[in-house]
Amino acid sequence: MLRVIGKRLLYLIPTLLGLSVLLFVWVRSLPGGPAVALLGEKATPEAIERINELYGFNRPVIEQYFVWMGRLLQGDFGASIMTSRLVLEEFARRFPATLELSIAALIFAVGIGIPLGYWAARRHGKATDHFAVASSLIGITIPVFFLAFILKYVFAVQLGWLPSDGRQDPRIDATHPTGFYVLDGILTGEFDAAWDAILHLILPAIALGTIPLAIIVRITRASVLEVQNADYVRTGRAKGISQGTIRNRFILRNAMLPVITTVGLQTGLLISGAVLTEKVFAYPGIGQFMADAIFERDYAVLQGFIIFIAIGYALINLAVDVSYGFIDPRVRVS
Repeated sequence: MLRVIGKRLLYLIPTLLGLSVLLFVWVRSLPGGPAVALLGEKATPEAIERINELYGFNRPVIEQYFVWMGRLLQGDFGASIMTSRLVLEEFARRFPATLELSIAALIFAVGIGIPLGYWAARRHGKATDHFAVASSLIGITIPVFFLAFILKYVFAVQLGWLPSDGRQDPRIDATHPTGFYVLDGILTGEFDAAWDAILHLILPAIALGTIPLAIIVRITRASVLEVQNADYVRTGRAKGISQGTIRNRFILRNAMLPVITTVGLQTGLLISGAVLTEKVFAYPGIGQFMADAIFERDYAVLQGFIIFIAIGYALINLAVDVSYGFIDPRVRVS
């Protein structure tokens, strides 16, 4: 197992190298330029030239790339032109917010998606199955930003049940040693702050987790349908094995491999999908900051944050592959 992990980590190097080339070319192809974004449309040519000279934007593109890669290898991702702070510092400040939101969205998607998919498969062809399939289709087709606006308007603006933006009520004076507001409230005993953070998570987590929920429902349903009609399941029933054992050890365990793959892929997509959700709910995570960086042509932030997200996505996929060996011993042996 350790050898497999080592090989996967080595494969990560050329993947990230190719990503860096594509990312560098894409960012440089954005309309406008960072100097104009920093100084404004009325900036003089002399001021623009001075900014380009300061940040090296007037050098040849190939030279800029190798300079940038050299700094990356030294752990220097540059500084944001919006805040003048280091990109690594900005990421460290905002990543806990996005990770907390992604975990909440994943709990929502997995906690409802797997039981609903299993329930639909067990009642294949009945009204409950049709309801689950129709609901998953609706969940996939609704855009994240549209659902976010609807949830915000109905439950925050009209009904006033939940907060409309931010991570926490500014009137609450809470301490945040880890940056994870819910966890911080529990660790420090400030349970009112923890509860307020949970209330701020509900709407963005539902908006962000709806599409993964719909996908997990469909994959779980299809996988359970395939497994419950397998020969070894019928043989187990013929031998008189209890329904609980067949359900837990025969059906669910064998049906979980494609489901876990889907969950792993959706976990990585949650971080990238948080851009729109965080923007709608003014949630101060890396998604909102990346959206601002796109409009401001903040190259350093875009390049650094996307590299960080890519590394996280690759590590999540590695964790999913490793988990196969614990679920199905045949995978571990092979």
